[in-house]
Amino acid sequence: MIGNPVRRITSFFSKYAKIIRWSIAGVITIGALALAAGKIYQRWDDNPDRGAVAMENSAFGEGYSTPVYLDQGWDAAASLWFYNTTQGSGLLPYDFFLALEQVDSDKLFRDNQNIDTFRYLPQMPTFFNPDGLPVGMVKDEYQGKDYMGYTCAACHTGQVNYKGMAIRIDGGPAMADMVGFLSALEKAMTSAQKGDKKKRFVAAVLELDNDYATEAEVVSDLAVWTERIRLYNTINHSHIKYGYGRLDAFGRIYNRVLEYVINKKQTGEILAQLTSVSGERLLNKAQIDKVLDGVNETIIGDDQFALIISRLQSKEPGYPGLSQRQLLLVRNALFNEPDAPVSYPFLWDIAQSDYVQWNGLANNANVGPLGRNTGEVIGVFGILDWTARDPGFSLAAKLSGQEKKAMQIDFKSSINLANLQRLESHLTSLKSPRWPEAYLGAIDQEKARRGELIYAKYCQSCHEVIDREAWDRLVIAKLSAIEAIGTDIAMASNSVNYKGKSGNFKHTYQGIDVGSVIIQDSAPVVQILTSATKGVVATPDADKWFVRRWAEWIYTLVMSLADNEIKSSIKSGNYQPDTTAEPYRSLLSYKARSLNGIWATAPYLHNGSVPTLYDLLLPAKKPGDPDVGEYRPSTFVVGSREFDPEKVGFRHAGYDGSRFTTFRVGDMNTGHEYGSGGTAEADGKTILPPLSGEQRWELIEYLKTL
Repeated sequence: MIGNPVRRITSFFSKYAKIIRWSIAGVITIGALALAAGKIYQRWDDNPDRGAVAMENSAFGEGYSTPVYLDQGWDAAASLWFYNTTQGSGLLPYDFFLALEQVDSDKLFRDNQNIDTFRYLPQMPTFFNPDGLPVGMVKDEYQGKDYMGYTCAACHTGQVNYKGMAIRIDGGPAMADMVGFLSALEKAMTSAQKGDKKKRFVAAVLELDNDYATEAEVVSDLAVWTERIRLYNTINHSHIKYGYGRLDAFGRIYNRVLEYVINKKQTGEILAQLTSVSGERLLNKAQIDKVLDGVNETIIGDDQFALIISRLQSKEPGYPGLSQRQLLLVRNALFNEPDAPVSYPFLWDIAQSDYVQWNGLANNANVGPLGRNTGEVIGVFGILDWTARDPGFSLAAKLSGQEKKAMQIDFKSSINLANLQRLESHLTSLKSPRWPEAYLGAIDQEKARRGELIYAKYCQSCHEVIDREAWDRLVIAKLSAIEAIGTDIAMASNSVNYKGKSGNFKHTYQGIDVGSVIIQDSAPVVQILTSATKGVVATPDADKWFVRRWAEWIYTLVMSLADNEIKSSIKSGNYQPDTTAEPYRSLLSYKARSLNGIWATAPYLHNGSVPTLYDLLLPAKKPGDPDVGEYRPSTFVVGSREFDPEKVGFRHAGYDGSRFTTFRVGDMNTGHEYGSGGTAEADGKTILPPLSGEQRWELIEYLKTL
């Protein structure tokens, strides 16, 4: 019965094999030519200072001269391309960002002094950055309109200041306060809708003569985008204050995906189950129906969720009129509190690593980096034009498990897959920064040699020493179970335990290391994110001409595989393995990686809870410990970039930065106490004796050499 159709298909492919091969080759060639032209173009911005500017009155009284750069394998053109290459992020219309004033003055929000208060790095105008936006903020185009969005560099470019001079660190952890920035942005956009500020804002936007032609268009869009940013800030409110240099990126990515995946039916069910502190229902059926009236059945997303939130708060007849505290009950039922901020990780050697993310969540093999970076752009304001479509074959539906669903999600978005692949490839040439003796003082080589022996005994079993110059280097993540390492559990725990409504992914299959799972109505968000990411990666860029769209998409996937030297492998280290009963058990771990360039990555531990390397070698003070003795600081200040070359870290007292206290889960500074005799080695059994004061200084001197 099936022989004839099979023979016909076989005959067709045999007959037209040459045409098919040439067609595929042609498509790949077009993609290759387009991206080759891009590689030439990316060399055009070669400002000798890489756009960096001096700041006389930088925050916290630390003015600095024009930053210098170390040898990290990138020249000026390579750094500037990294800073200014778009990912498909759209935080707000570009003209709005250019015209927006600060909430309490008529100075521009993007003024360098204001940007510096959030610890983003100001830049001068250059070829790729004609308006002089800070490092990592760029003009991105989508569907014929311009947006201001984030690039990788916003979170992964650092700076070290010392005695009035500055060293820019490509791929280093940012000191940025993204939460503070977004909160201030919301307030500034709200104030721009009133009085003289409104008049100046509208006039400035229209004068740009770009995407807006009338006052009505400006005013309407300003209201829409203000609500989007307010919604984002509301959903992601946390009782843990991140401050400078930290972000719960995963928690926020998780929430953004849930916002677009949950459907109207599931939202209504959750609202119906909400109860007040006294146990009474928070909303009745009539109120829920009124709140959800007209909401899309399958996909909700930013604008409709903003509408739902405003209706929940509305005090007009028939609406619930919820308070801010009651609204958080709604948030907690629909989403998860992003209460596990972590330091921005450094990027050197990421392309040579087998597993990435603080808990080794992402396998870096094959097209893994493309999926990982796609998830990142979802979190940093990729415009997700996801819609419901009638069933039919599509690769996105197939890979995300939706091929047999009554409705399918079309994953159209602003996410630029081609640039994500190029950025990942670009990172292969980034090297860790060497300690700059000319600026920070000479290393005591004799002391460092003694420290090397201590490192071999105390550290090297997990933190392998690698050659930063070796083109074939491979960085193996050594995972330690949270019970063994003893550090704050919040990030690892949330990655596994956070759940949400799965929407159209309900009852779809997903392959994992120990088999296949069926995604349930309420599912781990890691499953939902994986399915959504597959759908986005399998969707060619709708913003490009049809032929280029497919040519570039095919080429991107081919190059993602061809450029990636990392192969699939099992995890290494002292962790609890995944099982069919606990398929994500290995994620309840934290990852050790090579420590080359560690001097430039303070504060330390995954959650930034220890200010210097010296402090990291001390124990955390626990109940019952004597008051006399050296301990890790339980309270310190973050935000300064003024470097301490002795203890190796940033100044953490004596200025008005963000105050870090270490007594709550999410902020705890316990664990990883190998140098103080408080944590067993990787074998989980051996506890080495505490280091003496002299040994601590010797080990720090060696760490400077890595």
